[in-house]
Amino acid sequence: MTNEAALTTHEYRDLLSAALAEAPYADTRRPTAHTLFMPDSHRTALYVDNVVVPGGRGVGKTFWYHTLLDERLRELAADEYGINRLRRLKVHPGHGVDLASAHYPGPPDLRGLVEAGEDPYYIWYAVLLTALGQEELRDLLEWRDKVAWTRAHTGAAQRTLERADREAYEAKIVHLLLFDALEHLHPDRAQADRLVGGMLRLALELRFGTRSIRLKVFIRPDMFEAAKLTFADASKLSGYASALEWKPTDLYGLMFHCLGNEDEEQPELARRFREVTGGWETTGKAGLRHVPPRLLSGGAAAQEKLFEEIADPFMGGNYRKGRPYTWLPNHLMDGKGKISPRSFLQALTTSADATRSGHPEHDRALHHEAIRAGVQAASKRRVEEVSEDTPWVKLAIEPLEGCQVPIEEDKVLKLWERAGLPGALADDTAQYLQADKPSLVRTGPRHPDDLPRLITELRELGVMTDPRSDGRLDLPDVYRIAFGLGRMGGVPRPKP
Repeated sequence: MTNEAALTTHEYRDLLSAALAEAPYADTRRPTAHTLFMPDSHRTALYVDNVVVPGGRGVGKTFWYHTLLDERLRELAADEYGINRLRRLKVHPGHGVDLASAHYPGPPDLRGLVEAGEDPYYIWYAVLLTALGQEELRDLLEWRDKVAWTRAHTGAAQRTLERADREAYEAKIVHLLLFDALEHLHPDRAQADRLVGGMLRLALELRFGTRSIRLKVFIRPDMFEAAKLTFADASKLSGYASALEWKPTDLYGLMFHCLGNEDEEQPELARRFREVTGGWETTGKAGLRHVPPRLLSGGAAAQEKLFEEIADPFMGGNYRKGRPYTWLPNHLMDGKGKISPRSFLQALTTSADATRSGHPEHDRALHHEAIRAGVQAASKRRVEEVSEDTPWVKLAIEPLEGCQVPIEEDKVLKLWERAGLPGALADDTAQYLQADKPSLVRTGPRHPDDLPRLITELRELGVMTDPRSDGRLDLPDVYRIAFGLGRMGGVPRPKP
């Protein structure tokens, strides 16, 4: 800490609201030098030879996808992570959130290709050849024609691949093809798994068969596990996978990064925050950016000490109620023990607003009851997200509303049968299969008619936890609260 006057309670509250207001919506905005926070745990995900990057909703898959597509941001990542190979990349989009793209087929084209019986491997091979500048594909406007040419001219395609690999190796660069937003591939889960399987098959071949051409696939963990079953040797990719995960120290580091980089609405408060905490580095390279000291970005002791100046020391009258620094991330974990930074930042934003409206004269910027309200808001947001990505999850959990967890598996199965869940899942899948809008494409469950296996799929998604020692099932708070299930002594459901 420096001799600069510490921020007051109200100033901290104002800085939190300004700095975190847009943070929960980072996936809809392209990353900038200002917003680029690089936790140590994500470093290996950027290694060029790690071709699979598993991660759940909101952990940064799309953020890193766009960062790698941006040469200036790649340079920043190369500097901070010390990965010089990031400076020698030629990056191409292979599939992403921009559903209308000349670089790859969108959902309608993919559905047409799948219905025509095309091998997914050749679909992505055609995307790769297009990126590498295959001459014969330049004048073909339709993806069905590009894929047909690729399948019919394997010799010419192989020569193009070998030439591009040789030239890139001699130039000391790597062609990197990026894949993201795989939940938009196809509404039928089995077809989506086939498409991902073809993508990973190509990724594996390039990993072992070329020196300077690589794929990097940002993928949900459940889709990665399912795709492994679609082709031989897929399990080998596990050795070249690096998951995007957030430790609690990473989450608090992100929060402090946001506070120190709030140069729009509260630049003076952000400057004073940097001065008070000390050790920040400011650079204008590739855009103005303030880098927090390592203790603040990843040191638990320093983080907890600072957070106790911002939030109440306890989640109630004494330490038995828990300390906010550990209580908050613990109540935002999913069933796999993973925490989404989006949920974390949403909880903090709501906490600051709830303290301002409900406890305006409180001696901390965040009141402990407001932090509970923040977890409730984060749960609501998380359920909205999972309902958008995988609508079948909402159909599966809604029949359990009003129940207490932990809950017996037999009771869950009976409630599902009573609600006619298999029929509802079939109707839902049919709805998305018929949809003409690419934005409506969502993946359904792999086994809609097998209710016990639905439980397994919910566990894979982190919506349910693994069974307890007594066999009962549980939902983590980040899903339980907004889905309307109760827990003795847990964070209560919001009142209507």
